[in-house]
Amino acid sequence: MTLLIKNVQIVGGARGERAGADGSGRATLDVFVSNDRISAIGNFSDKKADIVLDGQGAFLAPGFIDVSTESDHYLTLFTDRSQEDFLRQGVTTMFGGMCGASLAPLLYGSLESIQKWGNPDGVNVNWHTMEEFLASLDRRRPAINFGTLVGHSTVRRAIVGEALRDLTKNELGVFARTLERALAEGAFGLSTGLGFVHARKTPYAELRALAEIVKKYRGVYATRLRHGAQGIMQSVEETIRLARETGVSTLISHFVPVIGAEREYEEALALISDLPPDVDLHFDIYPSERSLAPIYTFLPEWAQTGGIAVMAANIRDEWLLPRIRKEMGDIDADHFVVVQAPGNEVLVGKSLKEIGEIYETGDSRDALLRLMQALGLRGTVRYKNLNADLIARAIASPRSLIASNAPSIAAGARRLEHAEHLKSEHNTGTFTSFIRMVEGRNMMPLAKAVEKIAAAPAKKFGLADRGRIEEGAFADLVCFRDGEVKFTVVNGTVAENESAFQGAFAGRSLRHGSGKTTP
Repeated sequence: MTLLIKNVQIVGGARGERAGADGSGRATLDVFVSNDRISAIGNFSDKKADIVLDGQGAFLAPGFIDVSTESDHYLTLFTDRSQEDFLRQGVTTMFGGMCGASLAPLLYGSLESIQKWGNPDGVNVNWHTMEEFLASLDRRRPAINFGTLVGHSTVRRAIVGEALRDLTKNELGVFARTLERALAEGAFGLSTGLGFVHARKTPYAELRALAEIVKKYRGVYATRLRHGAQGIMQSVEETIRLARETGVSTLISHFVPVIGAEREYEEALALISDLPPDVDLHFDIYPSERSLAPIYTFLPEWAQTGGIAVMAANIRDEWLLPRIRKEMGDIDADHFVVVQAPGNEVLVGKSLKEIGEIYETGDSRDALLRLMQALGLRGTVRYKNLNADLIARAIASPRSLIASNAPSIAAGARRLEHAEHLKSEHNTGTFTSFIRMVEGRNMMPLAKAVEKIAAAPAKKFGLADRGRIEEGAFADLVCFRDGEVKFTVVNGTVAENESAFQGAFAGRSLRHGSGKTTP
């Protein structure tokens, strides 16, 4: 199969930059693709191909890489093979297994670590090891490339169950051997969700021991901080310490500025920005003022303990409830929307203000507690709680990478109940919004912006021959103009064209190590 892309300004490839396509729009070239690789770059007015696409002077960039998605957490990786929400933004590769939860390895074949996001009952879990999971994904053949980290909580909960305690020496040994095997079989690293109840009290010594293993395999350690608002500085300092002491390549997930904690966020951002070049540390962020979060995370931190069942009992306890209510933060009821409510789907899409009207209370904390009780703390909300100015400053940092932190739900909406309410700028516009922000505010040269969402994450995760436009590289490509994607190519196959999915499933499960993928 051959593909000829004509009349494009290349951005994100050495040949294109030398020709002048640095975002100023001076030179146009053609790109010839043979099978899954870029074969030649030049001017091919007389060359023929099986498929010819005319870029009409638009930009052609390497396919964008989303360093933190949740299609695995919400299980749309199974219900939505097209992952079209990402393709429409020009994303050709995505990473899962973030925030401490992954689909593999599974010591006992259970997916309890993702229950805060989705219901795993309908998934045929026919794997235990990372190798078996990736082989299972190969057989399904998604439309987008997918790589995964090992979820810390996924393995830890399989070892100790719901207990919130330190691992014994023997248990840590089991974890270490499980991690090593998964890394050897293709996992790209380890993720922790220290902000979630099952990992918040994980001791530093455990993190260091596991990070040293990740470093040995040249993987990535990704972490959701213990404290996302108040206390963020201390959490960042801990993460930097780990990166310095182990030398592991580090990614801080969901590094976002929560309203009310701006000053501490600015200090943490400055600390990261001042790191010397030899500290391989980045953070991911999205250009949106809204966050997507499990509902139990709105409880005071001290009340987030003991697992969902214990927390659900605590918010019904007549002695604990007044203290919980008193120490909950203020909630903007108009900008708090329920997007998942298992067993209470009538509440999906309603704001907290509307829910207060249902429960006949005008107090947002009372309404939220009633909602938590009704859901048994199982549910997801979208909340406008981030500082837009600080988001822009963080995005401009050389240490930032872009991530949707969301699932694709385009085709999966038929199976994922009320999935339309999970739709937001995260799913449908993270990368196009980033490009428009860069161009509209002159934040950085377009070539630098493309590097942030292609070459930089490819280097971070060790993706051989991806993230750049050069002869011999994989033909993951996106053509865009004015922040709108014209077409997306995955491994040499046109996957999306003029906002229409082409029915092509050319994605691959990626394996870390030697650049190997499924052929």
